[in-house]
Amino acid sequence: MNFTGSMTAIVTPFNDGTIDEQALRTLCEWQIAEGICALVPCGTTGEAATLSMDERQRVISIVVDAAQKRVPVIAGTGSNNTSKAIELAYLAQEAGADAQLQVCPYYNKPTQEGLYQHFAKIADETEIPIILYNVPGRTAVNMTAETTLRLSKLESIVGIKEASGDIDQVKAIASGAPEDFVILSGEDAQNLEIYKAGGKGCISVTANVVPSQVTKVWKQFESNAIADADGAQDEIQKLNAAMFYETNPIPVKTSLAMMGKIREEFRLPLTPIGEENRKRLRGILESYGLV
Repeated sequence: MNFTGSMTAIVTPFNDGTIDEQALRTLCEWQIAEGICALVPCGTTGEAATLSMDERQRVISIVVDAAQKRVPVIAGTGSNNTSKAIELAYLAQEAGADAQLQVCPYYNKPTQEGLYQHFAKIADETEIPIILYNVPGRTAVNMTAETTLRLSKLESIVGIKEASGDIDQVKAIASGAPEDFVILSGEDAQNLEIYKAGGKGCISVTANVVPSQVTKVWKQFESNAIADADGAQDEIQKLNAAMFYETNPIPVKTSLAMMGKIREEFRLPLTPIGEENRKRLRGILESYGLV
């Protein structure tokens, strides 16, 4: 299966504390119609940390059913407990996911050997392909290029979502990994820069709000229209920045609520956006014609 192109780290809509299944299905349909290449439920943006096991499986099942094999579904299955990550992987597989997104263990701060052993154990005991996720701003540990390259030799590990912010690290992975190992940008502001460094797509927060524009950058780069891709990336940089006015997914869910696509609802410890940032965010959305 092809895991390249622009992908959306999709939000989990809530309605009075429960999953808003209809809103989630509608979001998935819109994303696919707008040209997105894959859907990624139950990640950071999907508030997976506050979903129960049953809720995670339900969210993945809804997205799989909505996608109807038109695009791959890559389910977030990460944990800082290796056995739980394996359990989540089986849950995603049973729900019909095409691949799993496995984040570096957070809080534990494992060594590089610990990271390798964690992911190797998951690869050994699960069946669906694994995309690694390196996001030191969330996990407090950076997985080095050397560790990623070591893991890239394992058959079921097919790629990495890189959100370290280190382009030299991306280049090192790209230069040493197998040809079919995919590097995906995990930092919207760096999407095009990562493509130029060897990336094969992105898993995007901003794509929740403007899927066609995020896809446009990838398509233009893929067709070697680099100047056009530069322009398209520049066009959405203010929106990329706005999605991180506060902790993700607060701004993106607030944006979707302002656009009339979901209710503005979070689970603690996430809270509604501050009033000053709400005004700033609305101004940005208005400038893009989204509200």
